[in-house]
Amino acid sequence: MNLQLWKNYSNIILLLIGIFIGSLIGIFKPDLVNYLKPVGDIFLNLLFVTVIPLVFFAIVSAISGIEQQNKLGKIIGTMILTFLSFILISAIFCIIMVYFFPTETPKNISQTVTDTIQNNATINDQIVGFFTVDEFYHLFSRQNMLALLLFAFLVGISIRSSGEKGKVFQDFILSGNEVMKQLLLLIMKVAPIGLGAYFAYQVGTIGPQLFGFYAKPLGLYYIVGTIYFIVFFSLYAFIWKGRNGIQTFWKEGLLPSLTAISTCSSLATMPVAIEASKKMGIPASIANVVIPIGTTIHKNGSSISSIIKIYVAFQLLGWNFFEPTNLIMALGITVFVSAVAGGIPNGGYIGEMLMISVYKIPSDVVPAVIIIGTLVDPLATILNSVGNILASMIVSKFVKTES
Repeated sequence: MNLQLWKNYSNIILLLIGIFIGSLIGIFKPDLVNYLKPVGDIFLNLLFVTVIPLVFFAIVSAISGIEQQNKLGKIIGTMILTFLSFILISAIFCIIMVYFFPTETPKNISQTVTDTIQNNATINDQIVGFFTVDEFYHLFSRQNMLALLLFAFLVGISIRSSGEKGKVFQDFILSGNEVMKQLLLLIMKVAPIGLGAYFAYQVGTIGPQLFGFYAKPLGLYYIVGTIYFIVFFSLYAFIWKGRNGIQTFWKEGLLPSLTAISTCSSLATMPVAIEASKKMGIPASIANVVIPIGTTIHKNGSSISSIIKIYVAFQLLGWNFFEPTNLIMALGITVFVSAVAGGIPNGGYIGEMLMISVYKIPSDVVPAVIIIGTLVDPLATILNSVGNILASMIVSKFVKTES
């Protein structure tokens, strides 16, 4: 049991150890932090150059591998609308919460994190720059993530249109996707060292007040996530079958919730979630489609985490998160991170790359959001996994099928 616990939570435990050691160095040996910062920079650079091709391979392989199944069209359509609604509702709820419970930024942090970025491009130039680049090699820059996503989407469609002639290229894409996944997992093994070194630098230059800055968004995430789990999941169950729906959900949803928090894995929770949904009376023809697909592309917990991370990045930079344009872009990033990046190992880091591209922010804020994203993972897994059961409930309400 202890070995299994270590397997499930080793990433979080090692990261906490790295942060703790880095904090001690930053507090008691601040003269060493300038020597440690290059270690953190090396880790971030390795992460950046790995994530960009991984995004390309992952999106192209996903689009090119879609199979047409007309008989499932109504289920799929309703499922996608349900997923999108859940993601946006959780994101908007989180935005409301961070508005009423703001996090104060340490006074001297803006001097340490970044300089103000100037952008004199016109709105037309910005629109063009979001979705296209003028040279092929520019696609594989983290500053042009949206253009890369659009290109990858079009390549995936082109592979589908090529039929058998495109099979060899598709095999290359699938192989490249697997290789880049393994490379990312390999790099993340040194995350405790890289992020620990970066944390030492931040503590050494900003001071112990940094702990309070991290603590509040982490606490806010667990408060927002718990409220969402209890209140909104009960509401979705009520929409499904009224009071009986709520009673049924909380009776049969306990085991998937405990499985999620003990394994910290949506994939490991999926079989339990499917079995629980069948005990709730959800038709197997719906549960067997919605829950497996939702495990990859439906992430309520990741949606809330995405908003928290973007908000923290803005606080670090001293920018106004609540400007309408920033909020709209935050929702767009959140939908992508929750839906598209969910099937990629450590896919939350894709959100950091997209955030850098869309908002044109410096990479110095990435360690902060990576740390937060990792430490909220237990509750995020519960929201992600159990949320798929609620989605299958809603789908079953609007799509009548045989069990």
